[in-house]
Amino acid sequence: MVETQSTRSISASQLSLQGKTALVVGGSSGIGNAIAHGFQDSGARVAIAARTPAKVEAATQRLQELDPTARGYVIDAARPEEIDELVATAVTDFGHIDILVACQGMTILKPAEEVTPAEYDEVMQTNLRSVFFTCTRFGRHMLELGNGSIITIASLAAHRGWPLASIYAASKHGVAGLTKTLAAEWADRGVRVNAISPGFFMTELNQSKMSSKRKENALLRTPMGRFGQLDELVGAAIYLASPAAGFVTGTVLNVDGGYLASGI
Repeated sequence: MVETQSTRSISASQLSLQGKTALVVGGSSGIGNAIAHGFQDSGARVAIAARTPAKVEAATQRLQELDPTARGYVIDAARPEEIDELVATAVTDFGHIDILVACQGMTILKPAEEVTPAEYDEVMQTNLRSVFFTCTRFGRHMLELGNGSIITIASLAAHRGWPLASIYAASKHGVAGLTKTLAAEWADRGVRVNAISPGFFMTELNQSKMSSKRKENALLRTPMGRFGQLDELVGAAIYLASPAAGFVTGTVLNVDGGYLASGI
């Protein structure tokens, strides 16, 4: 087909988030913050939510420099009652939430046999339990609207065994399974649920947790031979949130420089 100005315009509009409202939980830093700014650049009204008040305030101020309607909320997403309050507050502030990104996460790197029950509970509560209730509580709102897009953040650890990160790997396998299950359950009710699996990005989480040896091994196993840049995740999130992905649900989109595709 010969491309015309008309077809180019239609394609561009399919990736626009104009008129949409997006909430990014875990949006005060790292991957979540980059996605929040990407959504804003694509036309969405944006809100973020996270645990640390100072980070939320600073991140919200940066978003408000371009759009005064941007909002920031302090929330402990591990508490379902606080998620319920967030839903009510965000809907009051914006009228509706069309896009949700559940980006909260943490990790503990240590041999599996040394993991304590408290450490297990902390990681699973943050990475899986809070993601479940974030998705389902906002999912209720979207199901009432008959429309919505939810994006979770999985990991390379959702696809492979992950030495020294046993709880993290278990939680991210859970996120991938939850994503596919909600997608199948809600597909005929207008709510799409997808995940992004980032490769190695030097976020605050990875920078502080990964040893030099672990970073070296990550580069050796990544065919592109480098770490990802945060803005390279943004396009994937915009696509999954946009009308262009209207027939896409239950997908785990790998943004990993070829890591999962490579063999020896």
